[in-house]
Formats: sequence, structure tokens, C-alpha cells
Amino acid sequence: MSSGKDRRDAARVVREQIAREKRRRRALWTSVAAVVVLVIAGLIGWSVFRSQKSDTFTAPPGANPPGTGIVLGEGPVTIDLYEDYLCPVCKQFQQTSGPTVNQLVSDGKAKVVFHPVAFLNRFSTTEYSTRSSAASGCAAQGGKFREFSDALFARQPAEGSAGLSNDELIDIGAGVGLNRDDFGSCVKDGTYKPWTEHVTDDASKAGVTGTPTVKVNGKDVEDRSPEGITAAVAAAGK
Repeated sequence: MSSGKDRRDAARVVREQIAREKRRRRALWTSVAAVVVLVIAGLIGWSVFRSQKSDTFTAPPGANPPGTGIVLGEGPVTIDLYEDYLCPVCKQFQQTSGPTVNQLVSDGKAKVVFHPVAFLNRFSTTEYSTRSSAASGCAAQGGKFREFSDALFARQPAEGSAGLSNDELIDIGAGVGLNRDDFGSCVKDGTYKPWTEHVTDDASKAGVTGTPTVKVNGKDVEDRSPEGITAAVAAAGK
């Protein structure tokens, strides 16, 4: 009798072990399936976010086809300028080489694509790089991009400060001939902040790591002096 009971007990133990193993496997596969679902959902969500992010910006009038910069002039050689309105070296570049670039455009030798990037937000307390770049989009909308950009560099605030306020940006815009109401609404609404993000992201993807960066027909120009830029444009035009 005891032998029969032992066999039944042993069989019961085996059945319980088998049942536990089945439950463990079901729980494992349920967990794996849940993880897979979460990963797929995350990838879908990220794809949707990226597609929405890339599709929600509106480039201002005068932008190039990909919407990564404002085009000035129609010359055969392309000068790409990547600058941040808070960058002191960019201000120096504009003071020394800006007139040469403008002359090359006026002479029909080159066109300029100005990319107002926002690399230096960490050096202001109000994301001034983004705000000033977005304001330049508003100026392009009003047909005064170059004038507004020159005025911004002339009034460049110190790194580490709050930067110019929106009201000060609006005053600068009005000073170069922009309609105060239209320009002011554009600045305060941050209309072109998504565009600024697009310009900055594209610059980073293109390998631009600092400002000012100057390219002539896609090639980096190391000598950013008036003579260096003039020579680079002349060589590219041959």
C-alpha cells in the first residue's frame, strides 16, 4: 500500500513541477511579448515624433528649397554662412568680412545662404540664440533680413546675459524699417522657432560644429578674411 501511495505522491509532484514549468514559461513569454510591444510602440512613437517635428516648421520667405537658410543674391557661386547671433567671433567676422561678402553678392559673383543657427543657447538665460534666429525669420518675412542681421550683430549682447528682450528685438526691427505690429506679433508668437530648430539640426547633421563656419560651393573656407573669401569665390567660379 505504501508503495502505491509513494508512486501517487511522486506522480503528483511531477505533475505539479510540470504545471509550474508551464506557468513559468507562459509568464516568460508574456513578459517577452510585452517588451516587444513596448519597443514597437516606442519606435512608432519616435517615428511619428520625428515626422511631425520635420513637418511642422514653416520657412520664411527667401529661404532656400530645403528651408535651411535665407538666400541673398543670385550669383553662380554659393557662400554658406553658419552664424549664431550671440557668437562674438561671428560679430567680428561680419565687421571684417561682411562688406566683402555683400560686395561679391552685389557684383553678381556669388549668392549667400545665411544659416542663423542656435548653437549658443546655453550661454544666455533666455535661449537668446533661438529667439534672435527666429526673429531673423520674421525680418525675412518683412523683407529686411540682411538689415536686421547687421543690426543684431551691432547690438550683440554679452555671453552669459539674458540677451536682448523681445521688445528690444522688435525695436531693432522697427529701426530697420519693419512694420512694428506685424514684426512684433511674429517675434512674440515665436512663429519661426520651429524653423530655427530645423536650421540648427540640419547644420549639425552637415558637420557644422562651430560658428562662424564659411563654405564656398560646399567646401570649408579656413581663411575667413576678405582676401580669403574673395580668393575662394574666384577659384570656385573658374
